[in-house]
Amino acid sequence: MAEDHQPDAATRIDLRTDRPHPARVYDYLLGGKDNFAADRAAAQKGLEANPDSRIPPRQNRLFLRRAVRFLAEQGVDQFLDIGTGIPSAPNVHHVAQQVDPRSRIVYVDNDPIVLAHARALLTSHPDGRTDYVDADLRDVDALLAKVRATGTLDFDRPVGLLLIAVLHFVGDEHDPWAIVERLLAALPAGSYLALSHLTGDFRPEAWARIAEVYRRQGVTMQVRSRQQIERFFTGLDVVDPGLQVLPAWRPELGEPGDQPPPSDDQVSVYGAVARV
Repeated sequence: MAEDHQPDAATRIDLRTDRPHPARVYDYLLGGKDNFAADRAAAQKGLEANPDSRIPPRQNRLFLRRAVRFLAEQGVDQFLDIGTGIPSAPNVHHVAQQVDPRSRIVYVDNDPIVLAHARALLTSHPDGRTDYVDADLRDVDALLAKVRATGTLDFDRPVGLLLIAVLHFVGDEHDPWAIVERLLAALPAGSYLALSHLTGDFRPEAWARIAEVYRRQGVTMQVRSRQQIERFFTGLDVVDPGLQVLPAWRPELGEPGDQPPPSDDQVSVYGAVARV
């Protein structure tokens, strides 16, 4: 079990360690150490409701890497990664800059512990550039203003918008479909959206229990159906093979040594990439 951070570190930045945060729960499920007792407790309760709860985070990371590699190979050299989470190499800039060292990436998250580790997200290749923005996905105008203020991305050229495992933490009351629409409206033609999202299609009762566990801890988790997730891609040109359970999305782009994929019900996450 991970050790709690020292009190002096926690007082420099308000980490709100008394309640779980999705980024830190995700870190724990990936085997990371940047989490606290409240995060571990929430994760353990989730594992009790669904013993396969460690599988979706791993599959999301693998999908993220494949999607970034795909976009970089299409010539996309700018990425906006919203809901970055705690750094877990290889990060977006590692993958993108391996294809094109000139790639530029802006990471966005609203968890103070991600800010505390932002240096790990800023180790850019000298020919490229990375930046980090502390912003909330639900406030699109403020988020975009902060991203533009960095000067890292050129919004007159295509951008790869990455929304990986973040929208199921946005409740319907915040209209996540409108959020995605507004983000895409800020990007030029030729941009791409890469998105993944938890679904209850395969294990509805288990995911309902997990969502309730998170709600009791003050964290929104709203799994959605395939039809609801498809709505995020309305008006976009979805690239082959379309919306898939994550391991089925371009597995040929995976890293050597990847284990045989888990079953659809174990993963319970859909993902796709689409062109604006």
